[in-house]
Amino acid sequence: MQQLTRRLTALGRAHDVVRPLHDGQGSAALLGDLFAVILAPYDNQGAFAGRIRVAVPRVGLGEKAATSLALVIHELATNSLKYGALSDEAGLLDISGTSSEGDLEILWAEQGGPEVAMPKAGDGYGSKLIQRTVAGQLGGSISFDWTKGGVLVKLQMKEDNLAL
Repeated sequence: MQQLTRRLTALGRAHDVVRPLHDGQGSAALLGDLFAVILAPYDNQGAFAGRIRVAVPRVGLGEKAATSLALVIHELATNSLKYGALSDEAGLLDISGTSSEGDLEILWAEQGGPEVAMPKAGDGYGSKLIQRTVAGQLGGSISFDWTKGGVLVKLQMKEDNLAL
């Protein structure tokens, strides 16, 4: 129960990461800060010294994008804890990103957890939610590659969409 409370609190703290910009130009957060806040409860050793590694470009997020992306990160992490790399003490989660010509790509790579396979039935509620969030609210795309070693999730978005 305490772990669930910590994860939900971290999701709520995503709003705290968003800071007002100078001269009333809106609010912004940094992509790396958002990952750090949302994933902190999933890393037993703290500060990502253990099983979670995050290396993403320094990209600003507007308030709307930060909220939407926080939901996506939370859902992916919850699935990893239930079925993937974070469900096994030997599992690793490696999140990396690249930014080029206004395009942002984030790779969520799990390894060392239990063997995974593509879900047999239609997408569940969480999968539909993140698909719609990425496509609709972030104007991007998300794809899943189910390998025996772990799932690889690719998020692709236009940086302009993230400024909102």
